[in-house]
Amino acid sequence: MKPLQLPVFLLRITRSQGILRRYFVVNGFDGALTMLGLITGFLVSGSTELGVVINVCLGAAIALAVSGVSSAYVSETAERLRALKQLEAAMITDLQDSAHGKAVRWVPVLIALVNGSAPLVISLLILTPLWLADAGLVLPLAPLLNAIVVALMLVFLLGVYLGRVAGISWLRSGVRTLALALLTTGLIYLLADS
Repeated sequence: MKPLQLPVFLLRITRSQGILRRYFVVNGFDGALTMLGLITGFLVSGSTELGVVINVCLGAAIALAVSGVSSAYVSETAERLRALKQLEAAMITDLQDSAHGKAVRWVPVLIALVNGSAPLVISLLILTPLWLADAGLVLPLAPLLNAIVVALMLVFLLGVYLGRVAGISWLRSGVRTLALALLTTGLIYLLADS
């Protein structure tokens, strides 16, 4: 088996493709809403140095990534070991050197990488307008507003993806996730004014 085929095979025998999709969307959504919340908070708080905004958001993105990797790895390893022990008990044999044994070692790593990389990548995409503005590039809107627009677009695209996975209207699904992001932004504005 070729090296790239092994992860696909292990995901297939453990039926983990759905878990990867869920973790990608859930943590991608977390990353987008966290950045949206931070950036909106900075926007309503008044003048803040762009470098401070970038550093705070980057710190949160890294924290989300580390949390995602570590929590998924620990929990998935425990679940995979439990499933392997149950299978070994049912078959009355040691499966450590089998494909199922390899899956116990590798599937949690793959899931953890997806779980941690989703919020990091999405956060970095949202921060891109801030870095561009900090580098002197003139943007169509103020840097924080540009970042908010990127965040809203990414949340919409995550909804579109979910709609495609579920076989439902991609537009309705995208609008629903976008509405959640707009609700989040609205709540931040309301709480900041009170």
